Amino acid sequence: MYPCKKNNMIYSAKLLQTTLLFCCISIFAFSQNLSKKDIAKLEKTAQKVTIIRDNWGIPHIYGKTDAAAVFGLMYAQCEDDFKRVEMNYIEKLGRLSEIKGQSVLYNDLEIKLLIDINEAKTDYKNAAPWLKKLLDSYADGINFYLYKHPEVKPLLLTHFEPWFPLLWTDGSIGAISTADLSVEELKAFYSGSNEKTAYVEREKNVQTGSNGFAFAPSKTASGNAILYINPHTTFYFRPEVQVSSEEGLNAYGAVTWGQFFIYQGFNENCGWMHTSSNVDVADMYAEKIVLKKNKLFYEYDKKLIPVIEKEIIIKYLEDGKLVPKKFKTYFTNNGPIMAKRDGKWISLKSNNRSMNSLIQSWVRTKSKDFNDYKKAMDLKANTSNNTVYADSKGNIAYWHGNFIPVRDKNLNWSKVVDGSISATQWKGLHEVNETVHLYNPTNGWLQNCNSTPYTAAGTNSPKKEDYPAYMAPDGENFRGINAVRIFSQDKKYTLDKVIADGYDSKLSIFEILIPALTEVFEKNIKPTDAAYIELAEPISALKNWDYYAKENSIATTLAVEWAYKLDPIIQKAYVNEGETDQVENTKKFAKNATADQLVPQLQAVVKDLKAKWGTWQIPWGEINRFQRSNGDINLKYDDSKPSLPIAYGPGSWGSLPSFKSSYQNGSKKRYGYNGNSFVCVVEFGSKIKAKSLLAGGNSGDINSKHFFDQAQMYQNGQFKDVLFYKDDVEKNAERTYHPGE
Repeated sequence: MYPCKKNNMIYSAKLLQTTLLFCCISIFAFSQNLSKKDIAKLEKTAQKVTIIRDNWGIPHIYGKTDAAAVFGLMYAQCEDDFKRVEMNYIEKLGRLSEIKGQSVLYNDLEIKLLIDINEAKTDYKNAAPWLKKLLDSYADGINFYLYKHPEVKPLLLTHFEPWFPLLWTDGSIGAISTADLSVEELKAFYSGSNEKTAYVEREKNVQTGSNGFAFAPSKTASGNAILYINPHTTFYFRPEVQVSSEEGLNAYGAVTWGQFFIYQGFNENCGWMHTSSNVDVADMYAEKIVLKKNKLFYEYDKKLIPVIEKEIIIKYLEDGKLVPKKFKTYFTNNGPIMAKRDGKWISLKSNNRSMNSLIQSWVRTKSKDFNDYKKAMDLKANTSNNTVYADSKGNIAYWHGNFIPVRDKNLNWSKVVDGSISATQWKGLHEVNETVHLYNPTNGWLQNCNSTPYTAAGTNSPKKEDYPAYMAPDGENFRGINAVRIFSQDKKYTLDKVIADGYDSKLSIFEILIPALTEVFEKNIKPTDAAYIELAEPISALKNWDYYAKENSIATTLAVEWAYKLDPIIQKAYVNEGETDQVENTKKFAKNATADQLVPQLQAVVKDLKAKWGTWQIPWGEINRFQRSNGDINLKYDDSKPSLPIAYGPGSWGSLPSFKSSYQNGSKKRYGYNGNSFVCVVEFGSKIKAKSLLAGGNSGDINSKHFFDQAQMYQNGQFKDVLFYKDDVEKNAERTYHPGE
């Protein structure tokens, strides 16, 4: 997932359903707005596209041109899950309040302050002809789908515009960087109220993230490079697709709903895996505001400059009607005013959308070799990702971030800096060769698990002292520790061996926590105490545990439930410059923890389990479940409905495969909602060999056989063969058609 910098919106299924009637006015009107000429044009484009659905429902799109392929890709996405395509753009347009009401009013305001619709429209007008063709095809593909499917009732967006993708130019789940500024602070500033009523706050310090691994020929049995792609996201956020054209495009992987480029994947030459980065890409400035003759000014290098004022109107749903809310917003040369701290207005400098970012997201998918990919990186427009790379020539590489402003190294840029002087301004961007990166390390492997780049290749990693602190404030985490431990062993990897190690479920945090627990228990709890009698057996189970999450493991249940009740500092996943990381925090906590900080928490777990199940001896798979009962964006879970046991646990505690679960509305069982989603391993030889797995299935339609056809495979970590070559796709074709047929 992602750092607290990311704005990961929380969707409300109930409000979506209650407002459907209100918003479904449009299909008839929209279809009438298409002229015969428009329809003829779309029909002609559709004939230039062939979609082959394989036996897993995965769409393989073949277009005469790149633009035709984009048209087919967007059409296929809408077939699989139009509601997710639409919702992503409702959010990026800052219009969630129109369907969810006041609860997200200030989330919309944040988006409108950071993402300027007029700038996106201008970028579209100024786009190079090749890019404009892709943008036009993006809109045409979705609009053609709506024209052909009048039974589909959009919530708001009855017509998609070609400039929409320029609002959201990065494939990350949130892709909004706000430094440490929160929606709560924004609401307090622009409403004058500190009441927690009109915003949905982002979760902080919650580790989601992703894993990326690359293996050089020296570490593989075949002598070919291998890449492991393992994003940890909200389930069903990315489908699996292939998109090809006769203009050199042939990419396979995961695409974020509503975007027209493969975000994490590969072509016949190379592959790319993105993990969420904590590189500093957005900064907070304290402004010196002066009121003079009833006008606002800000001081900059001892000069007074007028504050820019903009009126923003956001409509929110209330009692079935749209109510407009006007905001007078403020901007300085640094960016929008987002908060007030210590009596000073705080502005945010960021780069949350850019045409270069969208260009980079596209051109990298057509890279022919390492040099091509490095040229894409030289655009320096990727603001939210680290990149793990491998290719057919045997190269492996790692880049920690990409868009990194040059700053004064003597300042702590995770804090608010003085906005009234030019000395604190960004001084351009670092060249890629100045950033933390690593090409072809001698150890033959690379890893990133949203962890520090200074362990990316074990002892062959970049050195922290060689780089400014703002380039990599990321600390170590327990997934990173686990990965380094595994890959430092002397192995020759195959696809299957990479998958096996990628599913290493060791919860390495408990190597630190459980010895601390047993020590304080044995020292402080007397055999005659009630706590001793109650906990002796659970403590013994934990003490004899091998720290691996397993379906039949009672110790896994005890440990995971217990850890969530401990000091939240051990969950602090993303750190700023100068802060201690998750591993250091956990070691410090374990070293100093008293019996009161460890034992009552385990007592509470035992008590809870007995209350729910009649015994504390509950195997992990009994409560850790995978359920997909419908295609709603915000799923509801039900103990009475079928679900599957899942053996592995949350990445927060060190498991490489991540399955983050929680109790839902008083349920007895924990249900997964985030973690391993699209997982793929690819070997780059004379021919591509790859295997993949998707949470549940590729379709969001509960009536489709591909809604849940990969569920048992997901449960067992059993991968399917990727059908990359057209001959293989045709042999396994379930349906072949042009869009609209």
